[in-house]
Amino acid sequence: MNGADIIAIIILAAIVIAVIVYLLHWLYRHSSKDLSFVRTGLGGEKVVMGGGALVLPIVHDLTEVSMNTLRIEVRRAAEKSLITRNRMRIEVSVEFFVRVIPSAEAVAAAARTLGNRTLNPESLRDLVQGRFVDAMGAVAAKMTMEEIHENRSDYIKGVKAQVADALTANGLELEAVSLTSLDQTDMKLFNPSNAFDAEGLTRLTEEIETRKKKRNDIEQDTMIAIRKKNLESEKLALIIDKESEYARLEQESEVAMRRAQQRTEVALEKTDRDRDIEEAHIRSKELVDKSRILQERAIDAERILREQETEKLEIQRRKTLEMEEQDRVIAVAVKSKTQSDAQAAAETARALLVEAQEKVITVRETEIAERRKLIELIDAAQQAEREAIKLTTNASAEKAAAVDRAEADNAAAKAAEYRYEVDAEGRRKLNEAENMRSDASRRSSFNAKLIENLPLIIRESVKPMENIESIKILQVDGLPGLSGMQHSGGQGGDHANDGDPRTGSLADNVVNSALRYRAQVPFVDNLLQEIGMSSNAISSLGSLGGLGNIGLPDGSRPKDDKKH
Repeated sequence: MNGADIIAIIILAAIVIAVIVYLLHWLYRHSSKDLSFVRTGLGGEKVVMGGGALVLPIVHDLTEVSMNTLRIEVRRAAEKSLITRNRMRIEVSVEFFVRVIPSAEAVAAAARTLGNRTLNPESLRDLVQGRFVDAMGAVAAKMTMEEIHENRSDYIKGVKAQVADALTANGLELEAVSLTSLDQTDMKLFNPSNAFDAEGLTRLTEEIETRKKKRNDIEQDTMIAIRKKNLESEKLALIIDKESEYARLEQESEVAMRRAQQRTEVALEKTDRDRDIEEAHIRSKELVDKSRILQERAIDAERILREQETEKLEIQRRKTLEMEEQDRVIAVAVKSKTQSDAQAAAETARALLVEAQEKVITVRETEIAERRKLIELIDAAQQAEREAIKLTTNASAEKAAAVDRAEADNAAAKAAEYRYEVDAEGRRKLNEAENMRSDASRRSSFNAKLIENLPLIIRESVKPMENIESIKILQVDGLPGLSGMQHSGGQGGDHANDGDPRTGSLADNVVNSALRYRAQVPFVDNLLQEIGMSSNAISSLGSLGGLGNIGLPDGSRPKDDKKH
């Protein structure tokens, strides 16, 4: 065989393998954990569960069976509700969990009786629901609603026993049953024409009314008991409040007394403390002043000693210098002059020494005076410093007091400002209210206030009469010039109205007025003295009203004059 034959063989083998793989993929069927199938046709019936088999399209038929657990819910409510042993209608919801028995016979039976319904829970429920309803009704007919509610497990066991045998013929088994809801059917759905409903409705009505009566009795008894208890509690609360009030008053009295006593003790203690603190301040200040004075004295003494030592050293130095100078002068004199010249030079040197000594004494006295002056200046400075400290302390206290007074004045000003604002707002509102009043209301208010203050007005108006000593009434109707009467002459003579300035000529009126005035001067003076006026005030007689005709150009007539 050459290479071409080997390649052809390999290609042919590959084709054969590919065809075989394709045929196996197309024709070979295998089951899974949740799915089994039954193959029928050539070779007879074969149940495949957890394995595989060849399925030829023409010669074999395949029925799949689901191995999963299926939930089938059955609910009986309203008109389809169940009737219990005591003829009561109940609404029940039960969930059934079924599955195909994992055996070849059961899978074959399920495939034979159910077909593909195991793959569709709704189709399976339509098929087996009647059996479940029959079992639920059969068990409910043997129990009351209370027994079903109280013994749910017994009801479930009864339903499960009724259904288990019926499902085995279909290759199914009941895995679990759950009672999900249980309730009484609405009374409106009870049919009185139905014997079962009539009996149940009668029993239900009787039980409801009995329970209503019992509930009402309980509520009334409870209400009475509550009211009695409330009354007792209220009485007890009042007693407790009274005792609490007594205790509170007693406690407040004790607290007030104790507080007053404590305030007194605190005030006394504070006074003692303040006195002790003040004394301690005074003592400490005295000690500080004494120590400062002693220290200043020690410093002054030490300074004086140093100055004296310095002064002595300076004098000694100057003395040494003078002596050296003298020795030098003497040595020079010995060399340059004779003995006489040396003696004269010695006398001169002694004079110079005396002069130097006197200068030293002058310097010493000057230094002593300067030291005394400096000590007095230091004492004056210390006294001034003490006065300055005292003034500074007083100024600080006055400043703090001024700040406090300023704050108090500021607070008082703010309070006054707030009060003035409140007063202004009140006056503004009163003015607005007054402006809104009518004239009749104002008159009525004025009259009411006038009537209210009338006794005071009368009392104040007659108060000046308390000082009246006497009253004189002067009748002056017959006095010429002061009466309002017209004087006539004889019966047939001319009529002359002397008191009427409107009759006669201007000259006659002037002459008559002057004559009347001169004739009435004594009377007028006396009258003016009676009323407390002098004759110099005759120009003000116009204010008297009754004497305006005397010497006045207005021509008014006199009236009666009364002195009060």
